[in-house]
Amino acid sequence: TATNQLFLSNPQINLWQFEVVYSFLQETSSSSLNIVLTKSPSNGSCSINPLNGTTNSLFDVLCSNWFDDNDIKDYSVYVWKNDLAEKMIVAYSTISSFQVRLPPGDDQTSLLHLFVHIRNQFDCVTEFNLSSVTVMPDLVGLTDFINNIQNLSSELIRNPITQLLGSQNQNVVGQLIISLSQQLNKMNNENIDTTILNGIPATSISVSTLGSQTSQVSSIPLNESVLIEYNKQLNSYANSREYLMTFITKLAITTSNSIKLQATALAQITETTNQLTRTALMIASDRCYQLAVALHPMSTGIPYEDVQLSATQLIQCAANVLTAVNGPLQQRTTILDLDYSRATTFPADYDTDLESEWSNLNLFADGNDFSWETVERNRNVYYQKQLANQIINQMNEIIALLSSSLNIHLNIGQQSIIDTSQVFMSLESKSTESLSNKLLQQMVNAQIQLPENLNLDLINNSKISIRTMVTPLAPFGNTTLQSNTNFSTCVSFSILGQNENEISIQTDLNRFIEIIIPRDSNLIIPSMILQNVTSMNSSPHSQLFNFKYLNITSTLPISVHLEIQPLNSSLAYLFIYKFDQVPQLNSSIKQIDGSQLFCPSGLTNESSYHYFLNNQQTSGHQSLIFGLRELNSTEMSDVCSNSSITYLPITNERFNFTSNYQLRIYTSGCYYIDNNNQWKSEGLIVGPLTNHNQTQCFSTHLTSFAGGFVVLPEPVNWSYVFAHADFSRNKTIYLTVICVCLMYIILTIYARYKDKKDLEKLGVTPLPDNHQSDEYVYEIIVFTGLRKDAGTTDPHRKILQRGGVDAFIMSVPKTLGLLNCIRIWHDNTGEGSSSSWFLKYIIIRDLQTMEKFHFISQRWFAVENDDGKIERILPAASEIEKHEFPYLLTKRTYHSISDSHLWFSIFSRPPSNKFTRVQRCTCCFTLFYVSMFLNIMYYDLSNQTKSNNSTNSASLSIGSLQINSQQIIIGIIVDFFAFIPSLLIVQLFRRLRSRQKQFSPLQQALHKIKPHLQCQKKNNKKSSLTFPWWCIFIAYGLCAIFVGLSILFIIARGIEFGDEKTQQWLISILSGFFSSIFFSQPIKIISLAIIFACFCRRSNDDYEANEFLDNNQVDLNNDEEYLHSNKKRSLFTYRPPVRANRLNESEVIYARDRRLQEIYMWSIIREIVRYLWFFSLLSILTYTHRDLNSF
Repeated sequence: TATNQLFLSNPQINLWQFEVVYSFLQETSSSSLNIVLTKSPSNGSCSINPLNGTTNSLFDVLCSNWFDDNDIKDYSVYVWKNDLAEKMIVAYSTISSFQVRLPPGDDQTSLLHLFVHIRNQFDCVTEFNLSSVTVMPDLVGLTDFINNIQNLSSELIRNPITQLLGSQNQNVVGQLIISLSQQLNKMNNENIDTTILNGIPATSISVSTLGSQTSQVSSIPLNESVLIEYNKQLNSYANSREYLMTFITKLAITTSNSIKLQATALAQITETTNQLTRTALMIASDRCYQLAVALHPMSTGIPYEDVQLSATQLIQCAANVLTAVNGPLQQRTTILDLDYSRATTFPADYDTDLESEWSNLNLFADGNDFSWETVERNRNVYYQKQLANQIINQMNEIIALLSSSLNIHLNIGQQSIIDTSQVFMSLESKSTESLSNKLLQQMVNAQIQLPENLNLDLINNSKISIRTMVTPLAPFGNTTLQSNTNFSTCVSFSILGQNENEISIQTDLNRFIEIIIPRDSNLIIPSMILQNVTSMNSSPHSQLFNFKYLNITSTLPISVHLEIQPLNSSLAYLFIYKFDQVPQLNSSIKQIDGSQLFCPSGLTNESSYHYFLNNQQTSGHQSLIFGLRELNSTEMSDVCSNSSITYLPITNERFNFTSNYQLRIYTSGCYYIDNNNQWKSEGLIVGPLTNHNQTQCFSTHLTSFAGGFVVLPEPVNWSYVFAHADFSRNKTIYLTVICVCLMYIILTIYARYKDKKDLEKLGVTPLPDNHQSDEYVYEIIVFTGLRKDAGTTDPHRKILQRGGVDAFIMSVPKTLGLLNCIRIWHDNTGEGSSSSWFLKYIIIRDLQTMEKFHFISQRWFAVENDDGKIERILPAASEIEKHEFPYLLTKRTYHSISDSHLWFSIFSRPPSNKFTRVQRCTCCFTLFYVSMFLNIMYYDLSNQTKSNNSTNSASLSIGSLQINSQQIIIGIIVDFFAFIPSLLIVQLFRRLRSRQKQFSPLQQALHKIKPHLQCQKKNNKKSSLTFPWWCIFIAYGLCAIFVGLSILFIIARGIEFGDEKTQQWLISILSGFFSSIFFSQPIKIISLAIIFACFCRRSNDDYEANEFLDNNQVDLNNDEEYLHSNKKRSLFTYRPPVRANRLNESEVIYARDRRLQEIYMWSIIREIVRYLWFFSLLSILTYTHRDLNSF
């Protein structure tokens, strides 16, 4: 290989000849290659004017007197600020005099360094340094441009920046986008720094660059207003970036200079990965791919320097796009408002394209949770995952194209390195023989080390290429398995053959490939948790070790890391553990899976003991129970002073701690991503060098790797629980459990009573003037409103009650034809408010034709309300009236609150629903107990963040109320895990089939009217999924299990907390519980009702009347009571028509006056009572604090 140094060392030689001699047994032959070196342009100079300006200024570049025998091809201007390696092209021209707009200069001095490449027709280049210039950002022009975009102002078209971008000039568009992007990048970095300084975790709003230092400051109060302002600016800048991105797609791809300029613009505009919308990501990804495709065939005819510069910018753009699309999925950045609104906006073809993904709510629901909030959230995640998979595949093609373009210029022993803050990529050409030695690849903070004598399938490959890459964020992957890779970088290693094909590597189990995978530099580890073990010495117990339980159930294998920091560093400990069982170690029993002596000589630099179990050891286990015992002075002298001793100090005496210690437990994992973008763990082992900052992995193959990391909550201290389980010291936790159980019993008794009463409401009542000879039958269903005093009374049975639904059967001699109107009135004979009635609407169904007629009222029949009328004529509602918003809203709201709100439905469930009040009550308390259990398990971890300086959460104090970001995260975790058992149990109860087949109430009533009719048994409508009746025992069994386990852990953690801390926890969970029941859930239900009434107007869905319109009803069990009962055999004995007293106009006016006087009288009485109550309270407060010495 002849390197460029050979020619640079001999500039006077222009003609070179390279000769190769081949020697054989019989003869010798040779071949030669003549190379003629051309000279680069010379004798000229370049200048720039003026030497200071703004990003909106035009700078004149003049290159004169340049001479070359092969003519000048073009002039290219490059700029750099602090590091020459970060140079970027900003302009190119075929003429010697041209104008350029420059990006802003250095942050401190605003100084920008420039040089010009003068190139001839054979690509020989002369570099000429220009004078440095001072370039200030034009913040006023940029602010106006951003505001015009954000406000969709008509001024945007007339904005000078917009007009220049629309010119489609390569130089003008490229220069503007580079300049504007750098200003936006700087503003974003300032916003992030400000937000971090106000208590927001850096890892929740951004992805750190490679090699960056931590910028997070611990224990800072949370400033919510700063976060609101940050999100506002974030979305504003994101909209601007997307707008700028659209102009790059309009540029033509012509020469290598155009590729370099466009690639540079893309790298700059995508640098801020938290401000890229999905549309912007698609544009950038597609354009990067187009530029990589265009560069590939050019790479053989252009200089290596041009290829490397283009590849550097393109690989940086690809890495930025990859990080940006995975940021929201890995919960490192937020989904932008523009993406959210686009995903939730009704598409134009919503009504016609029934097979569109947007309309398929099953893709976005959580099980049976089809709430609008859930659908909106999951729809955004779904689209983000789709785009991520598309971009990952496109990025792999871009990397392959760029590797091939670079590899053409590399000979054996040469290496191309792309090292930026967004990506590291190394491409090195090697001979196959070199792999026999141990190979170490160092990349930023990452590292890959191959074993010696690596066996590869290298047939027909005398030359190989080794490609290594590091990106700041691991991909989310196309899997449902939890990998916890959201704080990990992604490290890739590939060996390419001569045809650019990847060569697979598979080592044996004795020689692993070692990979070091760094984590995000801004990740802050929660502080250790103090273990107050000395307080247990005075308690009666017989424990030999202080035991702790750890749940290690995981979908992917994990390693467990324990850090123990004694407050007294001169003490020694014995550590034992066992998987899935309590370890035992005494003079007669040894049931342990492992042990470790912790002697003072083994303390690390952090004065702590470390113990590590890799993922192979934990695989297949659900729990880890470990115990710790402090060694006495004799034991410590025996085992710690002599390193040759291998036995364990065994004793039958209970533990006795003289000093407390701190504990921290975290898990890690090693994963690789397969061809389907799914994280897998086969062939990977977590190494002992894993710590807070990195994961060490041992692998038998090569691909892309990432490391998982989770800090676990504090395990339950069972020794402390058993030693402090008396009632006197833990009144709060015991009384809480007892009171909740008593409330459940009381509510269950009430629910059972109301379940029996609900059977009475399902009857269909024949009208008193029905005649036995009548052959035509109608069903009348009356809906009473939910307003105050909306119901009325009847001396026979409670009907027409507030919020009630009542059904009647009316028989007539022949059909009445199409019904046009009905007359409704009452005689105003009720007492007080019972004489008032609010009628929602009436449904009349022809039982012969099953045709339904709706009569909408939504009016009062009361002398003191509305217009004072008690008699109205209601016309039959048309289809338009049945689609009106108020009518649909009342139907939807009633059904949602009475059935969907689990707690409210205990008191207002629809009588026909098979999901009884007792079952609803059981589900409510099971969910409440599970929520209490999850909350108390994480409560202590949340409180630690408020009092420790090394936490990643800050608090916001409003009086006595304290809120921090980690408490919010814990609340989300609690709700998520509580949702799973809730969904399972509720669906079990809801979908139970009846034990016996039943008759509908309508059929039973018709049978009593005409006994000769053949009653058909119920034809139950089959739902999508139903369960046999005996599954009710499974449902109640699951409830008992969940409640029992929850009570056990609630009491255990409450004992650990102590009474005072338990009271604080109880206040927090009760406040959240009541706010959820009375505030957040009703608002959600009403909002969904409004939305469905607006957009899903199905007037024929009579939810409230299903028990009377459907046959799918509960059995009446002969409990039917009729309004007009008859002691004789038939319901239709002849009697004269019923004549009711209809009031005339003067009687109505008299009744109205009497009623208004009555209302006025009661208002006066209530006001007097209020004044008396106030006066009594004032007197009590005054005289109980009276000073006897006053006068």
